Amino acid sequence: MKRFPIAILIVVTVLVVALGLAIALGGPGEAPPPMSSISDPFKNVDFSDLPELSYFTARDGAKLAFRAYPAAGSAVKGSAVLVHGSSASSSSMHLMAKGFAAAGYAAYALDVRGHGKSGTKGHIAYIGQLEDDLEDFVHSTKLTQPSTLVGFSSGGGFVLRFAGSPGQELFSNYLLLSPWISQDAATLRPGNGGWATVGVPRIIAIAVLNGFGMHAFDDLPVVRFAVDEKDKGLLTPQYSFALAQNFRPERDYQANIRALRQTLRVLVGQNDDVSYADRFAAVFNTAGKDVPVTILPGIDHISLTLDPVAVQAAIAAVESMDHEKPNQAMEPTANRP
Repeated sequence: MKRFPIAILIVVTVLVVALGLAIALGGPGEAPPPMSSISDPFKNVDFSDLPELSYFTARDGAKLAFRAYPAAGSAVKGSAVLVHGSSASSSSMHLMAKGFAAAGYAAYALDVRGHGKSGTKGHIAYIGQLEDDLEDFVHSTKLTQPSTLVGFSSGGGFVLRFAGSPGQELFSNYLLLSPWISQDAATLRPGNGGWATVGVPRIIAIAVLNGFGMHAFDDLPVVRFAVDEKDKGLLTPQYSFALAQNFRPERDYQANIRALRQTLRVLVGQNDDVSYADRFAAVFNTAGKDVPVTILPGIDHISLTLDPVAVQAAIAAVESMDHEKPNQAMEPTANRP
């Protein structure tokens, strides 16, 4: 009878040691080499008219940054809130925000907490804080209706997370620009197309501890990005576990999709070098939602936010949602004609 407790003790000890080793040694490796396809397109962007940062106060008292782009003309069509991709900040959405403003929308580009001038780069306090921040921004800004939340890449993944959350009715519409959905989704190219290195053992170990209510290691780095050394003052070179888990859909991303009730569209470039453009429709369809996906010829991942054709396609997608019957696009696939 004594052997049974001893066996349990041995198993527990082995598991604890394995978790400890995974946390200590299983972090992300060296950052991948900088990707010219990610950084070079911004060299041609004119930032001379970039708006100054504004700030709102989040519920924890932190001042979080955003840029405001007033709508052109007197008849404001609505509002668009733009969420940047991984490592980036509000300035990366400058051309997209300008396009929406010129089209008559009040546009706002966020520095998501952990990026830019919002908090400590690469860190947040807890998983779920980004949703709290977004709610605080909406309540402080009083967006012109109809309002659309637009997210690019990892920001698109976070927008999907919010679109499938209990707070989704804070926005009328959602637009995903080549969204990062999941490491398990068919849309993802191997290695994120060379953009990031991921400490999978550390992520698994911390997630196990989170399951037991232990969050002591949530601030450890788990992802490093292909950021040039000279750009580390502007970009965010790595994410903590908490930020990496929050700035994406839930682990059960299909649950986020199934929970969608507001109108939603997806745009992706045919030449996307991070995701497989032709697989997005099937990912949503498999989860039971017939989401319209537009594939733009000649557009790659980064040019989806910079190319004038892509910007106009994003504006057209929002305009179409603004005039659509509410919730029409979010009916289950089986009920669509």
